[in-house]
Amino acid sequence: MMELNYFKDRLFDLLNDNDELNIYDIDTDERRNIFTISTNDGNVFQLEFRQILARYL
Repeated sequence: MMELNYFKDRLFDLLNDNDELNIYDIDTDERRNIFTISTNDGNVFQLEFRQILARYL
């Protein structure tokens, strides 16, 4: 089962290693489960993470 923190860590790595998105900075707020992403052209995006379903197989 994939935990929320594991998912966030992997997504951070994907975003951080992607040169095509022209990401300047990724600020993480672990307590609130939010990434604030700044791009080289000055735009700022925010991602909020919530696990809405957990399946145990």
